[in-house]
Amino acid sequence: MSSDETALSASSAVLHGILNGLAEQKIVPGQRLVEVDLAEQYQVSRNSVREALQQLAAQGVVELLRNKGAAVRSLSLQETREVLDVAERMTGLLAKSAALGIAAGQSSAPISEALGELERANAAQDVDAFARARRGFYRALLQTSGSRELKRLFPSIQMPIVYAQHRPATLQKVRMRDYQLMCDAVLRGDASAADEAGMAHVRNVREAIFRGLSSDPG
Repeated sequence: MSSDETALSASSAVLHGILNGLAEQKIVPGQRLVEVDLAEQYQVSRNSVREALQQLAAQGVVELLRNKGAAVRSLSLQETREVLDVAERMTGLLAKSAALGIAAGQSSAPISEALGELERANAAQDVDAFARARRGFYRALLQTSGSRELKRLFPSIQMPIVYAQHRPATLQKVRMRDYQLMCDAVLRGDASAADEAGMAHVRNVREAIFRGLSSDPG
């Protein structure tokens, strides 16, 4: 492996580690990200940490603060609404594209396997495993869709921050039900139903989040 490939691998480990930490509630919005601590945690150079933080900043996950280092971005309520608006359209488009892939002969195995992982994690009430399975589910949809543009754009939606910042008690139940409905439509190759199921999922997430906020006495 060349030195450039090694550096890329090291920065990717930090980048995915931070995203995983957000999904698994080990890192929270607003948290400072200290270069020297990350370098020690991931056993990489500080240059690799900086590269990862710059990539996350470009994705809108991290803010690089002058003279203060880096911190995980925290979303205002208006920003949360805007992220969800984009996610609604994009999730519908992703599900529709995956359904078209199935209709065109793509294998259903990746999506079926990803749904199985979600169901096992949900049954075990394992939050970390559910977060990993959820990411695997979206990777399977992207793989089945075959869309290069969706592969480029979908990961940039700030849903990891939304989920890290807003965790109503009903959210996992909402997501599991919606993922099953999305899979049913996608695996039938029904593009229209998949589009609606994908958008309905994000609408349900929005409702759960803002219902939780309105009932929070704080």
